[in-house]
Amino acid sequence: MTETETTSSNTAPSPGTMKDIMVLTKFRLSAMVIVTTFVGFWLNSHGPLNWWLLVHTILGSTLAAFGAAVFNQLMEIDVDKRMKRTADRPLPSRRMEPGAAFAIGWLLSAFAIIHLVKMVNLEAATLCAMTLAVYLFIYTPMKQQSAWNTIVGAVSGALPPLIGWAGAAGQPAESDPYFRWQIIVSPGAIYLFLLLFLWQLPHFLAINWMYRDEYRKGGFVMWANDDDTGAKTSRLAFLFSICTVVAAFLPALTGQTGFWFLPAACVINGALLWLAWKFLKTPDRPTARKLFFYTLMHLPLLLGVSMAFWKRL
Repeated sequence: MTETETTSSNTAPSPGTMKDIMVLTKFRLSAMVIVTTFVGFWLNSHGPLNWWLLVHTILGSTLAAFGAAVFNQLMEIDVDKRMKRTADRPLPSRRMEPGAAFAIGWLLSAFAIIHLVKMVNLEAATLCAMTLAVYLFIYTPMKQQSAWNTIVGAVSGALPPLIGWAGAAGQPAESDPYFRWQIIVSPGAIYLFLLLFLWQLPHFLAINWMYRDEYRKGGFVMWANDDDTGAKTSRLAFLFSICTVVAAFLPALTGQTGFWFLPAACVINGALLWLAWKFLKTPDRPTARKLFFYTLMHLPLLLGVSMAFWKRL
């Protein structure tokens, strides 16, 4: 649930159109939430997949992502006005009233948490509430105060697969504790969190550096803002790419994947490391762009390999 998407069109649709609603909720960005929630649910499912439980888990997680996107844009109306890529959003362009957007965001967020509590479990609902809290009350204000906002934003972006992981556990049995912490701190959950957390860092560093002028204009404090040469940004991107590669060893070391997971993951991560190295050696827009676009492929590939070779008992 972090700021990577661009506005979808330069044309101004009439107020209240579905197009504005999709921009307000960052509908396309929520595809990532759906995919990662599904992967988390699938990896922690034992035996046949509980499709109804999966639907309820994805619905709650997705609606929370919609709600967070609405509140984020409400909090950044003035900032969005200053940036070309966001100035045409419904709120800064005055096609939608803030009061209406607030009502939409409140309904989406509240329904998401209540739905998860009732139809999934308390653990998934708690993780959903944590995602909203970190994204809205820490990450969003921090973007104009400290470059460490990228780290905090990566935390909120790494929680949706854990919602899926926790959702697969279903409702607790009578003998279970009120809150099952062991679900959240299990090796599989830790792997998913680390993978999503670390993957976001080279991804966002590349896009931050390419659009550093826009971020400066919007008043965002980013690591790339004062790095016109790209030296600092490329070093950080390479460092976090190494960390992402290391994290891929976790499920193999804990015996959760079959033999072929590690070779496949090494090939996928090797390409990430190579492109990050090229950005480090030649920090310019073409190398940053290649790194950014590969990260869009890297995550689905690694999640797919994880699903293919995961030992579901």
